[in-house]
Amino acid sequence: MKDDKVRDVAVNRKAYHDYFVDDKLEAGLVLTGTEIKSVRAGRVNLKDGYVTFRNGEAWMVNVHIAPYDQGNRANHDPRQDRKLLLHRREILRLHSQVKEKGITIVPLRMYLLNNLAKVEIAVVRGKKLYDKREALAQKEADRSIQRALKEQDY
Repeated sequence: MKDDKVRDVAVNRKAYHDYFVDDKLEAGLVLTGTEIKSVRAGRVNLKDGYVTFRNGEAWMVNVHIAPYDQGNRANHDPRQDRKLLLHRREILRLHSQVKEKGITIVPLRMYLLNNLAKVEIAVVRGKKLYDKREALAQKEADRSIQRALKEQDY
């Protein structure tokens, strides 16, 4: 695994702001030819995406992969649902967790691992407004501490 080449394509920073991340999992994606070319070009937006379950399969919904510039009339629909490649036991475990109130699954990042498109999905719980404010205040406090330490070094 040392020689694996990983290249981030898209990161969902908003997910860390809006949700508490409980569990992370790597999944493969079923993509068409023009979709993988757009992914390699980095033209992906994960911001509004989430995972749903249909007929015992996991589907990533509302993720925008831009149409390929050199594509023809067979170009893909940017917001189409995309199937996730997971083991049966992983799908069953995730599906049982989503049945709980306030739990959902969102994509955190999409990356290329040895030229294969992978997505890191996470089981998340929604944050309340006061949780978001608290997180921002903590981040600002950490920044000011780091700034003070940096100034003290000089």
